[in-house]
Amino acid sequence: MLIKTKAIVLSKVKYRDNDLIVRCFTVHRGVVSYLLRGVMTSKKGNSKVAYFQLLSQLQIEENYRENQSLQSIKNVRLDYNYTSLHTNVFKSSIVMFLAEVLASVLREEEKNLQLYNYIETTFRWLDVKEEFSNFHLLFLLNLTKHLGFYPDTSEINQMYFNLNNGLFEPKKENVYSVSGNNLTVLKQLLGINFDELDNIKLNSNQRQSFLTMLLLYFELHLGSFKKPKSLQIFNQVFK
Repeated sequence: MLIKTKAIVLSKVKYRDNDLIVRCFTVHRGVVSYLLRGVMTSKKGNSKVAYFQLLSQLQIEENYRENQSLQSIKNVRLDYNYTSLHTNVFKSSIVMFLAEVLASVLREEEKNLQLYNYIETTFRWLDVKEEFSNFHLLFLLNLTKHLGFYPDTSEINQMYFNLNNGLFEPKKENVYSVSGNNLTVLKQLLGINFDELDNIKLNSNQRQSFLTMLLLYFELHLGSFKKPKSLQIFNQVFK
């Protein structure tokens, strides 16, 4: 059965000599894995390797077969042509890092149009912006809305944020109670949109500290989540 859908590339691995296995987040049924036969040697047509860069936004036509773990793609074209996301070294580092996070947290084979639209829209925003040093922080924080553990802001004026239960609290309850600069940054980021990010001024140490806290937040609420392997490289690029 032929199905047309939009898809965002989450990961790709070489398979045998000339094939790729690509995992995509699709509009029609969530995460789907595709086997692309001979794509490494294809010089023309609709199966160019360049289409399958991390977080590329595609329009695909798949040959869907029920109960098959690896689907196949008949036709593919770009849904959005990035102008800088894969050529700017800083943006490509963000792409590598966040694609690894998304590949880790998105596992469900079910439709989630709100989440798809969020990923699609935010990376198009990043593609055209010149100031984006805090992008990954707000992206990850807002991603928790779609994953079910966005911070409860009803008591946002309290002096601590408890990573373990996602609540603002008046006193330190355990080792996961956050205060100080990370608490300040969290309160600044909650509820803002991406166009307001320029108003938040952070140095590299503050940015890395807050990112470390966010990743711990993910680990506490997603049992299978592990710190991305690309984190060290990412932090070096953004020193």
